[in-house]
Amino acid sequence: MRKRFEFQAEKADSKKRLEDFLFERFENLSKMYLRDAVKSELCEVNGRFENRGYRLRANDFVEVEVDPARETAMRPQDIALDVVYEDESLAVINKPSGMLVHPTHAEKNGTMLNALSHYLNHEKGDKAFTRAGLIHRLDRHTSGLIVVAKTPRAHRVLAGHFQRKLVDKRYLAVVDGVVEADAGTINAPIGRFVERKYWDVNEDGKHAETRFKVMERFASATLLELEPVTGRTNQLRIHCAHIGHPIVGDVDRGGSPFLRMCLHAWKLAFWHPDGSRRLEFEAPVPEVMTKEVLQG
Repeated sequence: MRKRFEFQAEKADSKKRLEDFLFERFENLSKMYLRDAVKSELCEVNGRFENRGYRLRANDFVEVEVDPARETAMRPQDIALDVVYEDESLAVINKPSGMLVHPTHAEKNGTMLNALSHYLNHEKGDKAFTRAGLIHRLDRHTSGLIVVAKTPRAHRVLAGHFQRKLVDKRYLAVVDGVVEADAGTINAPIGRFVERKYWDVNEDGKHAETRFKVMERFASATLLELEPVTGRTNQLRIHCAHIGHPIVGDVDRGGSPFLRMCLHAWKLAFWHPDGSRRLEFEAPVPEVMTKEVLQG
């Protein structure tokens, strides 16, 4: 049930974005939910509906209607995380296969965001709640590197870098069969088949491009490095299956059954949001992805 909340901006809130002001006051509600509240005109500033980027002034009167009991991604849970790097602006996580990045309608617990809510706040006491900001995602069964923002500014800057393709992402995949070409590019549009609720190559879909390079060949499989030039839903899985070499473990797309889907985000490089330096990270391919292939 929605309730109405009233706040008065203080001097310290001057020039703060309206969405950031709300994020700080409703730490247990998701950013998407709060943004939707502003978009749906459930938030007023001095009696007027403003957009989420409105810059507050001291003494502005903010009224908002939200459901404080709403289930969100911010519920802290003490779940182990492999933190590759962290500073005041961001954190880079090596996500394991099988972990959801964020809660869904069906699953509310055990996700990377639940774990981050605990990790970033369990020793802060009365200090302001740190909200992990998702900039990109990995499929549940894909392991590897993912960057999250720790401040609203870092989130906006990094999101802009992703949109402008200033971020370098490389994946490793073990695929069925021996890929003959040493390198190449897969161009095949991807779209959603509504009746099947399924994403696949679709002539009416959006342009999708993936570059690949052979890293190693085995008796009946190939280790590929994949570079997604575009970022369509399930792109790497779809494109590998499209060229007749589905990812091992991706049984939904014709891959051989395995302990996990053999797709791993192994390289990630981007500019720090303060512009001071280029950050580069690697997470070596998990042994389980190649162990059985090597033995074969």
